[in-house]
Amino acid sequence: MLAATALGIFRLNGQFLAVSEDLARPAGLTAAWWQVLGAVLREPLPVAGIARQMGITRQSVQRIADLLADKGLAEYVPNPAHRRAKLLRPTEEGRAAVAKIDPGHADLATRLAAELGDEGFAETVRVLERLSAAMDALEAS
Repeated sequence: MLAATALGIFRLNGQFLAVSEDLARPAGLTAAWWQVLGAVLREPLPVAGIARQMGITRQSVQRIADLLADKGLAEYVPNPAHRRAKLLRPTEEGRAAVAKIDPGHADLATRLAAELGDEGFAETVRVLERLSAAMDALEAS
């Protein structure tokens, strides 16, 4: 059962990455850049906080955050809670790039909802959240 679940998740991850790359490309972003910018749209976060939220390594996020800052899509700002761990926030250019993705993202969401049905879509979210919480619990123990 675990092997089938893992293979399904790996396949789904690949599908989402491919779709995300297609959606992000016209905005001048990659899926990874979009993911990091998306993590800081509501509020600036330190790199470690973004990594925790995304479930990836701090080093991976740091590399992408530095690239985003170099490209003028994000910037580091002082962190009142921690002198050394600066906060990353999108620039107006970064926000505009993400906004270019919104119509394609909304279209994909609409098509997925039509394919799955509203209740099926909601159930999928619940199952994925349960699986993620179970993995977190196992990791913590």
